[in-house]
Amino acid sequence: MKEKRITRVVVADEWELLCEGIAAICERDSPFRVVAHCSDGLSALRMLESLRPDIALLQLNLPKLFGLAVIDKAVRASVPSRLILMSEKTDRKTVIAALRHGANGFLAKSDCAARVLDAFHSVLRGGVYVSPQVTLGEIFIPRKCSSTTAPFETLSLREHQVFSLLVEGMRAKEIAARLDVSPKTVDTFRRSLMRKLDIYDLAGLVKFAVRKNLTSVS
Repeated sequence: MKEKRITRVVVADEWELLCEGIAAICERDSPFRVVAHCSDGLSALRMLESLRPDIALLQLNLPKLFGLAVIDKAVRASVPSRLILMSEKTDRKTVIAALRHGANGFLAKSDCAARVLDAFHSVLRGGVYVSPQVTLGEIFIPRKCSSTTAPFETLSLREHQVFSLLVEGMRAKEIAARLDVSPKTVDTFRRSLMRKLDIYDLAGLVKFAVRKNLTSVS
């Protein structure tokens, strides 16, 4: 009987329970095995470069280095792994950003076990997998902003990331390291998002975030 080839998987997520859950899913009569897992982006990048797994499943909002930045660096380093981004957010901006940065697949954190395995099989065959929770028509057909669109909804993905990290108390230099951009670029995004929200100081941004339940700060 021919031995089944093992497909090596690396998982990067802040939650140990999720990493262990993915490992357990893979153990259930599938060719996939989680050979390593970690909880931050810098560790994920090191694992990709040293282990060169068949598949990497990366959380979007990883500490130290965001998932998109990990994908950017892995693609530039010609890491052969098939890369899947995983996020709680399934909006158009997030999904398109994942694909543009070089992700081979996108999973919602609320997807079931069967969809995780479907995604693994799909990207291994050379396809691009997008969670069924994402409405493809909304992803690939640009939405027009109307006069009634809430200002926060007009933020780009990068502006939203900078906003989220600012209101959590991070300094520009820390944000730059996590997003893998320069502090000057962070400052550009900060000015742009403040202009869109018509809020021009950090205290105002924090109050806005608390009022809209957009942060853990209280």
